[in-house]
Amino acid sequence: MKKKKIAWGITGAGDKIVETMKAMEKINKEYEDRVDIEVFISKAGDQVIKYYEISHDIERNFDKVWVEINANSPFLAGNIQLGKYEFMLIAPTSSNTVAKIAMRMGDTLISNAAIMGQKADIPIYILPSDYEEGTTITQLPDGNDLKITIRKEDVEHVKKLTKMHETFIIKEPKDLVKVFKNHFN
Repeated sequence: MKKKKIAWGITGAGDKIVETMKAMEKINKEYEDRVDIEVFISKAGDQVIKYYEISHDIERNFDKVWVEINANSPFLAGNIQLGKYEFMLIAPTSSNTVAKIAMRMGDTLISNAAIMGQKADIPIYILPSDYEEGTTITQLPDGNDLKITIRKEDVEHVKKLTKMHETFIIKEPKDLVKVFKNHFN
């Protein structure tokens, strides 16, 4: 039986990056006989995974890992439109990428692929770093906490995405497994 392919996009969000990677590693092991998870990392995402020192973990646990050269290289958007992927998952998703998708600005690998996927009715799952307004604590790579305030403007972009066809918002990394269960169980 031919395995289904999933495109996992990683953006420049540091919040929840470690938890997301750990969740995806478990999912990759659980579904390895049915699913190929291909990883696409934005330029900003590449900086973040190196900063959090998890780039080697990603390369070790996933067979296919690409880093953005430009909005069309690697050729993710075209392959998503051609239906080569069951769905696209963007996790975690920076407020920048959320805003680009909400405002239809496909000038990066991940935002372009998501917008093209929406046009082709491919499900897009997004785990935004800025889910709800207010103050939150995120952990830095050195273990220290960083207090950040999520603004209403960022949350409004997330709300806009919830109204888009075949676009689904995920609140926490632990909820990623539900996406795979819904598609493959």
